[in-house]
Amino acid sequence: MDESNDPRVYFAAERTMLAWLRTGITVMGLGFLVARFGMFLRMVRGEMGSHPVASSVIGIAFVVLGTIMVVLAAIQHRQFVREFRGSFPPTSQWPALGLWVSALIAISGAALAIYLAASVVGQ
Repeated sequence: MDESNDPRVYFAAERTMLAWLRTGITVMGLGFLVARFGMFLRMVRGEMGSHPVASSVIGIAFVVLGTIMVVLAAIQHRQFVREFRGSFPPTSQWPALGLWVSALIAISGAALAIYLAASVVGQ
């Protein structure tokens, strides 16, 4: 079978994009955890007041990194689909669904980073 007509090539590209999406979501979640963990430690110690800035900055950096990973995965997948000359993606599917999901995840990650930054600046 010719590689350009092999559906496994297209589906492998989709699996790669989904793996990067999972990794980006995980990094965003880790960033949220790090950003809020410093506040949790202060509450446990009984110290009320401002947010710890160091953990918040590191957490926001992780959220931004995860968002960038999702955006780059979507761009890479879109470029592959444009260059792929095979009979896939199938016309019965909506091949742009993965890109729309990536966009929603990236927008959510950006909103989370803005929320975390605003919570640090507002204190």
